[in-house]
Amino acid sequence: MLNNFLWGASTAANQIEGAWNEDEKGVSVIDTIATDFKNGVRVEVDSAFEDEYYSSHEAIDFYHHYKEDIALMAEMGLKAYRMSIAWTRIYPNGVEDEPNEKGLKFYDQVFDELKKYGIEPIVTISHYESPWFLAEKGGWTNREMIDHYLKYCETIFERYQDKVKYWITFNEINCTLVNFGIRTAVGLNASIPSEINNDHTRYQALHHQFLASAKAVLLARAKYPDFQIGCMIASMIGYPLTSHPKDVFATVQYEQMKNMFCSDVMIRGAYPSYSNRYFKEHGITIQKEAGDEQILLAGCVDFYSCSYYQTLCISGQEEGVNLGEGKAAGNLISGFGVKNPHLKESEWGWQIDSTGLRYLLNTVYDRYQLPIMIVENGLGAKDELIDGKIEDNYRIAYLSEHVEALLEAIEDGVEVIGYMPWSAIDLVGLSTGSMEKRYGFIYVDVDNYGKGTFKRYPKASFYWYQELIKKYS
Repeated sequence: MLNNFLWGASTAANQIEGAWNEDEKGVSVIDTIATDFKNGVRVEVDSAFEDEYYSSHEAIDFYHHYKEDIALMAEMGLKAYRMSIAWTRIYPNGVEDEPNEKGLKFYDQVFDELKKYGIEPIVTISHYESPWFLAEKGGWTNREMIDHYLKYCETIFERYQDKVKYWITFNEINCTLVNFGIRTAVGLNASIPSEINNDHTRYQALHHQFLASAKAVLLARAKYPDFQIGCMIASMIGYPLTSHPKDVFATVQYEQMKNMFCSDVMIRGAYPSYSNRYFKEHGITIQKEAGDEQILLAGCVDFYSCSYYQTLCISGQEEGVNLGEGKAAGNLISGFGVKNPHLKESEWGWQIDSTGLRYLLNTVYDRYQLPIMIVENGLGAKDELIDGKIEDNYRIAYLSEHVEALLEAIEDGVEVIGYMPWSAIDLVGLSTGSMEKRYGFIYVDVDNYGKGTFKRYPKASFYWYQELIKKYS
């Protein structure tokens, strides 16, 4: 038995809701990305491809199916649902004096439906969907973005104070530092010229996000003391490729800047000493104002949350890639490291490493001594609907291994308070823009181009998770 443990599942508004321009919703950065399925790439709003499709515009139409979908989540036995609010449903351009009541009402209805079934909402405030109007003005590279974010926070905190306890300020905040992160932080494609898509721009945008998060924490503590506010990190755990000292130390440096930098700032309240040398060697100067350090120190988060999908190997040797099994695949880590020769991989080339989850949880808890939520963990696969059933035993195998690692970490003494696999229901892939790479416990009959019945079907993994939750509740 795990008393009060939050067994749940996750989604994001921009990947499930659809209704991208209904009820006065504004345009977000994700709304402007189409998918060129012929060439397998995401493309800009002004690009011309004969088979491009804006998959997020309709997604799985959770906006009109939320009651049905939440009822299925309840049937599965979920105790928690990690979701996000679409910023542009509340402030369509991010600069309005008054919020959009229609958007606020929609989330009232969602939260009321969750409450009806006793499902705890875990709400991400900003999940890769800043207003496009603000993105065109530089997005998070502009310090004024902090005030727009705080106004948004003030609105949703006040409106949902009796419905939401757990909040996450930014999804995978460290992904601002990877190529596609510039899109979500600044609103520009990752192929934009280097004068914008570079380390300096990313770290400046990240500094403003740190301040926005800290101010949101301070707001919550001043007015809503029951709130719990967390950070969310995309875990990109690296192992030394070999026992060569250069590989070992290269891994230390990789872990510092890719895995621990953001959480160090958000949990310890200051830029870590190791970052000073990195900034110096990479010519990075972050523009700060008087009082920024005090804000960061005062606005530390209450819990740590993360996504976990895979690990990779790091080498400090020039021939490191040749020593390994080739470049690592994945949304976040591609280009950073090499494949681990000891691991199997998914059909998308993502390596499967359940022991890595236990390693991550122990490492993070030893460092911070804060409660931990795993708010993303899952396997993307091409599920097949046959006679109304989906036998996704490969997903059950993946999740079973990771739950076992989670339970071992808890036995190790790690304070894990929730596990929310990705995803509760099929959704549009962030990197692919497609439906064919499915993660959900619930199958949605819709293809890459939005064609289908949109009928929902519980998968075999749905019933497996249902039994698992019963076992440990």
